[in-house]
Amino acid sequence: MRVLSGIQPSGKLHIGNYFGAMRQHLQLQAENDGFYFIADYHALTNTPDKDEFRQCCLDVTMDYIALGLDVEKTVFWRQSDVPEVTELAWILSCVTPMGLLQRCTSYKDKVAQGLSPNHGLFAYPVLQAADILIYDSELVPVGADQKQHIEVTRDIAGRFNNVYGETLVLPKDHILDSVAVVPGIDGRKMSKSYDNTIEIFEPENKVKKKVMRIQTDSTPVEDPKDPDTCNIFALLRLAASKDEVAEWADKYRRGGIGYGTVKKRVVELLHDYFRPYRDRRAELEGDLDYVHGVLENGAKRARAVARVTIDRVREAVGLGG
Repeated sequence: MRVLSGIQPSGKLHIGNYFGAMRQHLQLQAENDGFYFIADYHALTNTPDKDEFRQCCLDVTMDYIALGLDVEKTVFWRQSDVPEVTELAWILSCVTPMGLLQRCTSYKDKVAQGLSPNHGLFAYPVLQAADILIYDSELVPVGADQKQHIEVTRDIAGRFNNVYGETLVLPKDHILDSVAVVPGIDGRKMSKSYDNTIEIFEPENKVKKKVMRIQTDSTPVEDPKDPDTCNIFALLRLAASKDEVAEWADKYRRGGIGYGTVKKRVVELLHDYFRPYRDRRAELEGDLDYVHGVLENGAKRARAVARVTIDRVREAVGLGG
């Protein structure tokens, strides 16, 4: 099946991005037709600095390749390299009711977080729908909290099909049951907006310092502890084997272990887990021609699919000769 996902180039990727979604996306590419893109148009709603913006796009590309993107099998590209998507977004906007956009919680949430309430932010769901529909996507992997995005896309596509006939493929959401809510160093969900992240590829000494700063409760060393409510244990669970997780859970419940000991083990696990990817990332930094080539080839492959869809849409609505 064709699986599509996009990621915004809004800063350095962190382990919350990886364990929360990226790892599952990379696993899905093995048995599916993967279409993954850098959502640079979407990132413009936050008016980024142009030089940092370009570098972020390049960094995300290198991160994905280093973490296991199969560039021969999976299509990977920059959203802005496929102009057909913005044409489809305009056409879809002409059948999208204002009420549907006004009910979208993402707009309200982002404004509440301090983003400027611009038109791009408000119309974000229409462009997102175009991203999905232009490639005849069948599955879109999302967390349970993002299910509304796919429902809106299906609603927009359904309205278009009702007006112009069966033209667009209605995608299905693929809820990632194994999505991990990764705690940040302050105990809240790991997020760039909270400045509480552990970056995937930052120097190992910085990773160690951040892990050792993670907030914990004041339970004495000798007392039993609840592994299900501990932020340190939540990180350990992500990188350790099932057997080791079970061992540490037993130690927690028996007592006699301090959080500092667990933090040291988490540091070791994160270093061991990401070190091979870190080495690959360093190789890519020395071969930027290859990285740019991946994006160029991905854009060609993505445009070939998008062109077929937009031609079908233009014929349906009566555009062109």
